[in-house]
Amino acid sequence: MGTAFTVNEELCASPRGGRNLITDVPGVRVGHVTVNGRAPRDPYGRDPDSKDSVALRTGVTAIVPPGDCFADKLPAGAYVSNGFGKSMGLVQIQELGSLETPILLTNTLSCGACFDALTRYSLSRHPSIGVSAGTVNPVVMECNDGEINSIRSMAVTPDDGEKAIAGAGEDFAEGDVGAGTGMRCFGLKGGIGSSSRVVAMDGRDFTIGVLVMTNFGSLECLRISGEPLGMSLASALRPGPAASGESPAHRSRHAGGGWGGPDRHEDRGSIVTVVATDAPVDSRQLTRMAKRVTVGIARCGGYIGNGSGEIVVAFSTANRIGHWAGSNHHGRYQPLVSVGERLNENAMDICFRAVAAASEEAIVSSLVHAHTVTGYDGRVTPCLSDAMRQAGLAMPAGRG
Repeated sequence: MGTAFTVNEELCASPRGGRNLITDVPGVRVGHVTVNGRAPRDPYGRDPDSKDSVALRTGVTAIVPPGDCFADKLPAGAYVSNGFGKSMGLVQIQELGSLETPILLTNTLSCGACFDALTRYSLSRHPSIGVSAGTVNPVVMECNDGEINSIRSMAVTPDDGEKAIAGAGEDFAEGDVGAGTGMRCFGLKGGIGSSSRVVAMDGRDFTIGVLVMTNFGSLECLRISGEPLGMSLASALRPGPAASGESPAHRSRHAGGGWGGPDRHEDRGSIVTVVATDAPVDSRQLTRMAKRVTVGIARCGGYIGNGSGEIVVAFSTANRIGHWAGSNHHGRYQPLVSVGERLNENAMDICFRAVAAASEEAIVSSLVHAHTVTGYDGRVTPCLSDAMRQAGLAMPAGRG
């Protein structure tokens, strides 16, 4: 429940929510389905009937807003900082400024299964979808977990997606769980991380929550609470070529159970983020808030590399948007003109700073909560705490 390590207080901007999770936003819930097990080595390869098997390390994470997302849509915005990604549903969010399904996170090759899960979820609740109410826009976000998980096995099913939604609650695990099971962050074990901030405006409190799935970064660049730990970790964990007569890259691929991560220099692999708030902000303002996730990424040492996908979806639970506006629905006319509150632009700096702080802390939280794992090919990806211990380093003193 919330991170065991917090970033420096001067970066926090505002108080954390009670759980320090995205679910501090009233009504927002999160659920996981973790897929661990064995699968045929390559069911789509040259020998699909091979009896060899490999480890599965993957899953689904659901972010479920309150209420009926299809009937009463949520204001939403999306921002793509670097588009090396296969997320679904962003085009309609950017065009219409609304979210009408829960959001599912998964691995790259399981987007289709999660699309099906969200479609089935929506169809089961609205018989009019595909008949009189148009279709539905499922939103799926992904990262490539193929360095730890046997991604070609395509192990995630639509049932997994529906179970993640059904099991969503206010308290949830972080780290290598759900969609984060097979993710790597700065060459270490990454996954799901979350944080929240409470902002005060005109005597009222609003909550801004962030959830990340981290699968990005170069170890040398890692910074925590402003301290450049990555270079020290990389030096300690990566023996020089003279130690074995092999190149570091060769040892990383053929270590047979040794550390598998610290040799990668490129910032590639992606981080996807969901920002939620109960503040009355519109789609344009949500898109502006989504852009500030990049501040948290940069504070942790990410530089948004060529091969990485930095993609954010942000939504508000205030000022819901009626699907049947302008018509009678269940015997009640839904007006075309709606009236609601909206934050003034002078309030946006407070929101921007909160998003930046919560994003940074969520990334750190994904590292802190993860565990060392052996991937499908036998390589070990160390978690942050094990790597720090191996390197003889101490975590910087975060306060909060």
